[in-house]
Amino acid sequence: MKILLFGGTFDPPHNGHMNNLRAAMDCVQPDKVIVMPAGIPPHKKASGTDAALRLAMCECFTALSPKVEVSDWEVRQGGRNYSVNTVEMLHSRYPHDRLYMCLGSDMLLSFTRWYRWQDILHLTTLVVESRETGDNAVLLAAADELRRQGGTVLLARAQAFPCASSDIRSGRVPRSAWQDFLPQNVLQIVEDNNLYSNNTCR
Repeated sequence: MKILLFGGTFDPPHNGHMNNLRAAMDCVQPDKVIVMPAGIPPHKKASGTDAALRLAMCECFTALSPKVEVSDWEVRQGGRNYSVNTVEMLHSRYPHDRLYMCLGSDMLLSFTRWYRWQDILHLTTLVVESRETGDNAVLLAAADELRRQGGTVLLARAQAFPCASSDIRSGRVPRSAWQDFLPQNVLQIVEDNNLYSNNTCR
């Protein structure tokens, strides 16, 4: 099987994430997609949103395909989790299958600073989604360098989306516009649980 890993903090998941996963699936044509909300990523602060709510919000991705499932594995580990731990877990669970891991363009550019990045490169095919318009030359150069290191890197052509999760949390996107940026079930969970209530923009 071809197994596609799509990880992130997802606080909250938004339509840009949906676009990125859709593009990666079109590129890979996977047999299984595993959406993996992070516990505490090493490069970020701990999410302020309850893990159970982030998991519930991630059910939005299952609308893309019956091949998509949401895993709580990283959340259940507790403490900080490195991507290589997740990749090794999946490799041990699916030893005869091919693993693909989604990366945003910003993550590709910092990939060689990740913990045990060479092992990730050996165990997975990287599927890179552009998050910015006009960054293609930089992405191509970074991808070529990883290929010279023996890795396999695919570029998925995702529609650029002018939003990040931090824009929702911080108030840069006002509440009155959230319906344009969040899938409906995510918006419902956000409203029902009064998430990101420190956002004072209306």
